Amino acid sequence: MKKEQYLGVSVSPLTYDQIIEDMKQRIKAGEQSTVIAVNPEKVMAARRDPLVKELINNSTYQIADGVGMIIASKLKKGELKERVTGVDMMKRILEMAASENLGVFFYGAKEETVKKAKENLEASIPNLHVAGYENGYVQDQEVLLEKIRQSGAQVIFVALGSPRQELWIRENMPKLPEVKVFQGVGGSFDVYSGNVQRAPEMYRKAGLEWLYRLMKEPKRVKRQMALPKFLAAVVTARGEKR
Repeated sequence: MKKEQYLGVSVSPLTYDQIIEDMKQRIKAGEQSTVIAVNPEKVMAARRDPLVKELINNSTYQIADGVGMIIASKLKKGELKERVTGVDMMKRILEMAASENLGVFFYGAKEETVKKAKENLEASIPNLHVAGYENGYVQDQEVLLEKIRQSGAQVIFVALGSPRQELWIRENMPKLPEVKVFQGVGGSFDVYSGNVQRAPEMYRKAGLEWLYRLMKEPKRVKRQMALPKFLAAVVTARGEKR
């Protein structure tokens, strides 16, 4: 699929619906897919760390999770039309899995967090089949992999923080050929467990979720500085959509 490049980092200019439809076709074809969220902070990290850039660019879908990506696309006359957030993409994939009778597996976070997220999602998505789950503190990875295999899950969500979750996916994809969709979801289990409250809808629709989080956590101001630095770098970079 056609992708855009920002400071050497690939971004998929697809909507939620387009990603889900493409993913369904890949599943039918027996192909594995990976989803990674891309925002200005992650792009700037990729600029400093070749490993982060490699992990992003080797993914199937690099979703534009951040209003800064949409602004950059407009500045460069790109084709990114809407934000595709990691937490909402997870929900869309879960709904797809429920409609297609695919088992899902949750891995990561604290025991009480992942368990509560599982229960809440099962209650809110009809016909969702959570084939299994494991917290992020399991020591024996071979036991974990066997648990995933035995579950029969075809979709797995990994919440270990970035880039650890992406490294885990890259290492274990070949060992889990039956799993067709892998998504690193960061703190999404915290959201679905109810431990973390998302910004009100009015902030999300306006692309101001970052502002709401900054008001709630002023210490995030240093992280938010990645946005102006990113936009300045995009504007001054040579080449179309770079």
